[in-house]
Amino acid sequence: MPVDDDTAARSLVFEDFSGKVGHIFVVKDEDVPSVALTLREAEPLDPKFAPPGVRPPFSLIFLAPGPQILPQRIYQMENDSLGSVAIFLVPVGGDAEGVHYQAVFN
Repeated sequence: MPVDDDTAARSLVFEDFSGKVGHIFVVKDEDVPSVALTLREAEPLDPKFAPPGVRPPFSLIFLAPGPQILPQRIYQMENDSLGSVAIFLVPVGGDAEGVHYQAVFN
């Protein structure tokens, strides 16, 4: 799978996602059916515990339609503006809209 060299060469930061709420991120792993997740929330977390020079922590919440639950792990995901990114997703709940996943960057 091709990786966007600009994204792969640097750490992802909150600003990469803050303007992308409502955008689609598609799981593109070979061993997982393609699943389109919508970024529902991008929130900065309290940086007081982050050591100096380390990226400020942040959290992302994604929504996947339907009842299929992806197990907790790193997924290769594609986004139209970010390209290919690897994100550790954790299923955190579900409702009538679908399954919610969280990614925490610290």
